[in-house]
Amino acid sequence: MTTHSVEDIKSESKRLRGALLDSLADPLTGALREDDTTVIKYHGSYQQDDRDLRDERRRQKLEPAFQFMIRTRTPGGVVTPQQWLKLDAIATRYSNHSLRITTRQAFQFHGVIKRELKATMQAINATLIDTLAACGDVNRNVMVAANPLESAAHAEVQDWAAKLSKHFLPNSRAYYEIWLDEELVAGSGEEEEPIYGSTYLPRKFKVAFAVPPVNDVDVFANDLGFIAVIEEGALVGFNVSIGGGMGASHGDAETYPRVANVIGFVAPEQVIAIATAVVTTQRDRGNRVVRKRARFKYTIDDHGLDAIVAEIESRAGFSLSPARAFRFEHSGDRYGWVQGEDSRWHLTLNLSAGRIADRPGAPHLTGLREIANVHRGEFRMTPNQNLVIAGVPDSERKRIDALVHSHALDAGLRNGTALARAALACVALPTCGLAMAEAERYLPDFTGKLEPLLEKHGLRDAPILLRISGCPNGCSRPYLGEIALVGKAPGRYNLMLGADHRGQRLNTLYRENIAENEILDTLDPLFARYAGEREADEGFGDFLHRSGVVALPAYPTHRQIPLELHA
Repeated sequence: MTTHSVEDIKSESKRLRGALLDSLADPLTGALREDDTTVIKYHGSYQQDDRDLRDERRRQKLEPAFQFMIRTRTPGGVVTPQQWLKLDAIATRYSNHSLRITTRQAFQFHGVIKRELKATMQAINATLIDTLAACGDVNRNVMVAANPLESAAHAEVQDWAAKLSKHFLPNSRAYYEIWLDEELVAGSGEEEEPIYGSTYLPRKFKVAFAVPPVNDVDVFANDLGFIAVIEEGALVGFNVSIGGGMGASHGDAETYPRVANVIGFVAPEQVIAIATAVVTTQRDRGNRVVRKRARFKYTIDDHGLDAIVAEIESRAGFSLSPARAFRFEHSGDRYGWVQGEDSRWHLTLNLSAGRIADRPGAPHLTGLREIANVHRGEFRMTPNQNLVIAGVPDSERKRIDALVHSHALDAGLRNGTALARAALACVALPTCGLAMAEAERYLPDFTGKLEPLLEKHGLRDAPILLRISGCPNGCSRPYLGEIALVGKAPGRYNLMLGADHRGQRLNTLYRENIAENEILDTLDPLFARYAGEREADEGFGDFLHRSGVVALPAYPTHRQIPLELHA
């Protein structure tokens, strides 16, 4: 069998059609043809298999238990109650009876089998949500600060993000033909892609909109960031950042996480032009030979920041203005009720690793279904895998509170530590093919092991950022965690320490390839020192740097600390 490169597959895919129709129709296997496993990513799905069953199925001489993950495209993570109910029904009918909120404010469905893949896609589309371009070498789901209509300026930021998301959709009609049975028209398979070109981008591309003082989107982890500048309650524009990215490979110095550079300021009406210039620069300058070096961060480092900025400005047709003052205070969510300018209320719930399911004593899926049946506002997914019940009138707060409490949706806020509430984890095992160790399934166990240590040192309420990733690719943004576990092998992790709580500094490797007991033994004395020696309002990562426990990663300065202009 001939193995094709990703670039070849994209070029020969007939604008993202490939042989998907034939692959889907093949009744002899639960898998797609090899090239189509790449093509389907652009339709918002990944082929996976249940790794818990691999060995047993191999012994029985059966093919792996193939299944598909499907990801939605939901800019800013906003859905209506009616959409929520339909997505819940899809999870119950076709998926594994759970919804999962991703770290990019999207939903993921897991466990969909091939013969039901098309029906699932059609059901998602019927909610007026699609999965087009949710994966693949294109612009991914656009993230937006989760503050739900706290002000008119927040709403305007959300609007610009939605416009940009729509602007970056591929022109190909492949999604509509394959999943929605749209009739082929003249030019099918030859559509012009003025932004992406015939081979799309060299790698995935991520965009985020932040609203200071909260950096919940981890804007500096994105290829392109827009930092809102709000003066006297009005949105006057955005500071632009470029070159962030979390992916790396163990033991490969050619790959590394990177925080973005702030390169200037644009007015709101310049957002589309500057973003298009950034994306097309990456399209033409990005590395298409060595895929692990194809992200925009490497394009910047290979060509030089000044040269890339000059090309962006040339393509945009204008020069960036100097960056405006901004300041981030933290990157977490604000739990509980918050009132917006319009007097409506917004309730942020804590959901461990974003997984929404019915478990003994915690029927979260059922609870949110019942809330969706009476709620008349919105649901908003946060970049920290939590959920906001948004737009609640004062008269409905008691009813929402009662439903939240009766279904234990407030358990994450009533129990556990501040560290557990702020923690992120990727899906990892058993479905992710890249996972080297557990993450989502391990998160509650690990935070439970940390809880007595934190209690012992009086740190139960210390907002320490923990991130767990099953591999070094960084979907849970582990390199921005004050504490991070990055999977190396089953039960073994690299322990990373020293990022800051504002999402502006990377952590660094502290101990390599260690097991749980070694991780706990390492953290215990560090917690003791932090409890006894910290300064007022000093974060754990900042303390580790000040006290000399950790140093900055061995990267050039411009890869480490973005420009911050204090208002």
